[in-house]
Amino acid sequence: MGEVGARVQIRPIGGGLEWDALPDNVVAPTTREELSARLAIRNGNSRDGL
Repeated sequence: MGEVGARVQIRPIGGGLEWDALPDNVVAPTTREELSARLAIRNGNSRDGL
């Protein structure tokens, strides 16, 4: 999401509250993890008629 001082702010792919983390503790999701999360969001939107 962004940086605040020496920390980064991250938020779940599906939305929600952000939190601060040390940059050394943050890793990018794998392609498989990102695809799975995006598919779950799309399926949820489809169920909700969005």
